[in-house]
Amino acid sequence: MTTTITASMVKELREQTGAGMMDCKGALAETGGDMDAAVDWLRKKGLSKAAKKAGRIAAEGLICAMVSGTKGVVVEVNSETDFVARNDLFQGLVKMIAQVALGVGTDVATIKGAKVGSITIDEAIAESVAKIGENMTLRRAASLSVDQGVVSSYVHNSVAEGLGKIGVLVALESPGKADELAAFGRQVAMHVAAANPQALDAKGLDPTVVAREKDILAEKFRQQGKPENVIEKIIESGLKTFYKEACLLDQAFIHDPGKSVAQAAKEAEGKIAGPIKITGFVRYAVGEGIDRSEGEG
Repeated sequence: MTTTITASMVKELREQTGAGMMDCKGALAETGGDMDAAVDWLRKKGLSKAAKKAGRIAAEGLICAMVSGTKGVVVEVNSETDFVARNDLFQGLVKMIAQVALGVGTDVATIKGAKVGSITIDEAIAESVAKIGENMTLRRAASLSVDQGVVSSYVHNSVAEGLGKIGVLVALESPGKADELAAFGRQVAMHVAAANPQALDAKGLDPTVVAREKDILAEKFRQQGKPENVIEKIIESGLKTFYKEACLLDQAFIHDPGKSVAQAAKEAEGKIAGPIKITGFVRYAVGEGIDRSEGEG
């Protein structure tokens, strides 16, 4: 059975890879319409301009990023339509859930069972569903904390304070000036929102992602006629380029692209009057990774 390659499939692949329309059509034809395989096919041919596939976004709702002292949390609460995200009751519910997560931790079942006044969060969600008339779910939560330093937050596409479509936390360990450190931390959080790193550094990357990258690079160089004995060396160089795209500390800092994030942190130590160590980050985008068929079920 031949897979029909639709215009929308070609458009989606173009948006993901930046490759030409005919190349995208050819890649989909070669891979039987498998989008992931088509991305790899284009990259092996050296035709793709994008290194990573954006998560498919289907569900609506809000992200809340909230910081208290040296701890921060980020939660995602989904709704059926974007319209609900602008509802004051829904916004209040999401903030309440984040506040509870600061106290009880990030296990979803624990948050749902926690009480606010006389009712649990689970009951509060059920009440909001009844009032607004739309299904809502607490999907996930994460937290970061530091012993000494700050946890900075940033929310992109904000609809209210701390609420929006993308929420970021960044943890910075430092004995330096807290206000200066917080300002730099916010810049890094904005960078994370825009650049969407996959890990803090190369050690934090999923080994299967690195292995896939090596395979793609090796196949690309083989097709260029490079001998096997030099391919390994070229791969190492290619991986360094990949790390600059995928790892936060290696990425070009969006506020000063001539420096990496690690270099910007080193430079900021003078103003902060102490060493800075970026120890972690969390970036949530509404609905990322949820298939539309799941979100609409």
